[in-house]
Amino acid sequence: MSALVATEFCPVYSPFFGVMGATSAIVFCCFGAAYGTAKSGVGLTSMGVLRPDLIIKGIVPIIMAGIIGIYGLVVSVLIGNGFKQVMSLYAGFIQLGAGLSVGLAGMAAGFAVGIVGDAGVRASAQQPRLFTGMILVLIFAEVLALYGLIVALILNTKATTAEC
Repeated sequence: MSALVATEFCPVYSPFFGVMGATSAIVFCCFGAAYGTAKSGVGLTSMGVLRPDLIIKGIVPIIMAGIIGIYGLVVSVLIGNGFKQVMSLYAGFIQLGAGLSVGLAGMAAGFAVGIVGDAGVRASAQQPRLFTGMILVLIFAEVLALYGLIVALILNTKATTAEC
């Protein structure tokens, strides 16, 4: 009877959910980072035509967008370290939730960083006093991905305690 209960709570497909969590973390965060980099890069090159002296200052949104991809990488590696051939369904679902939380938060943050970075870089080229405001809005956009990272780390610690 106990072997039947163990297979109910630890089916053979449980690791699939963990793998999908790791995949979701890196893929969605990289979608957001790529969009943020591309959108901010377009604004930077447009601004660089008129004010090439401000190009280094305008790289800040591109760097912030790239950091979002690192969040997904960290969570994917942490989830991947918890993979086992036999694992509980609970652990698989927790790992999926961790990956989705950082991935979708990172994608949303990347979109926000890209849009703010594009408009902010162009505007700060015309009015330099807007640079500080742009940085503050970028920080608020970036922190959305950080919230997803924190939730994913907390969830992933719960997955390591699940046993079959």
